[in-house]
Amino acid sequence: MSRGRGRDQRPATQEREQRLLTLVPDRIERYAMAHTTPLPPLLEELVVVTHERFGRQARMLSGQLEGTLLQMLIASMQARRVLEIGTFTGFAAQMMAAALPDNGELITCDIDPKAIEVARRFFERSPHGDKISLHEGPALETMRSLEPPFDLIFIDADKESYIAYYEEALRLILPTGLIAIDNVLWSGRVLDPKEESDRAIVAFNEYVSRDQRITNVVLTIRDGLMLVRRK
Repeated sequence: MSRGRGRDQRPATQEREQRLLTLVPDRIERYAMAHTTPLPPLLEELVVVTHERFGRQARMLSGQLEGTLLQMLIASMQARRVLEIGTFTGFAAQMMAAALPDNGELITCDIDPKAIEVARRFFERSPHGDKISLHEGPALETMRSLEPPFDLIFIDADKESYIAYYEEALRLILPTGLIAIDNVLWSGRVLDPKEESDRAIVAFNEYVSRDQRITNVVLTIRDGLMLVRRK
């Protein structure tokens, strides 16, 4: 929402955001969740805490369906090293870390101290927390400090930097690895971009679709998830 809008305009804006967030009917979404492996109690608690602490921002959580998909990809690849760009409260990091072997490594990074505090608190309680290393600071700086290879890289941070993250991810990813990029359908706003973040996602999707180095697919799960691998 832009600054300066009146209070009477907020409910309509919130309703539009909520309506666009889910790309399938709510009843189908609930059915899919009910027939997907349930979350462990610690992550159920994290979801509740995130909603209590962050309100509408809690929609940034990857959620059960996307988190379980990432977990399955990591397990099926027998991945040992994962990089996450954008920790938020650590939901996806914990889901992915659970699929790594005991000697696996997940590096995640964020700049929001409030979200990081929650993530660290829950990592300490997680049976997989010792696999997770959280780097506080600008994601590009973190990425440029790392050495390849990673088996999977999950990008879910500021949309204006997606192309830069993607290029750095191509440097870091294993030749047989996967890059997963969240929010590529951006609640449907890719069809009618108005704000800077909308245009950034549209530009990113066009950039990847023209990239002759890779093969990609856009999945209509939650807010749109793109999977990329090198040819």
